[in-house]
Amino acid sequence: MPSQYAIRMARLSNRIFGEVVRPTDQKSMKVVKIFSGIPAHLDPYKVNYYPRHRELKTLMSGLRDHGLFRDEHADFKEEMINRKRARGKAGRVPPDVARRQAKEKAS
Repeated sequence: MPSQYAIRMARLSNRIFGEVVRPTDQKSMKVVKIFSGIPAHLDPYKVNYYPRHRELKTLMSGLRDHGLFRDEHADFKEEMINRKRARGKAGRVPPDVARRQAKEKAS
């Protein structure tokens, strides 16, 4: 059994070095560990993580051109354009856009 002096010095040491002052159970230590870490809104790993969309898009389109990746949405869009072209409506400009373009040219 340690003396009162040793107990008080251990508590003072823990207080100075930012540790838990009194002995605690495992459940409370988990809470202490969570709160002693860096906050999520200041953690650069969490804040600055954004997927590289441009690089991924160019990579996947290159793979698609070589036939190594199947992009069903792009396939669907190409198929719709091909069907429009077959009906003779691919290069058509909508009337409201044509009016606006004519008005801008006149100005």
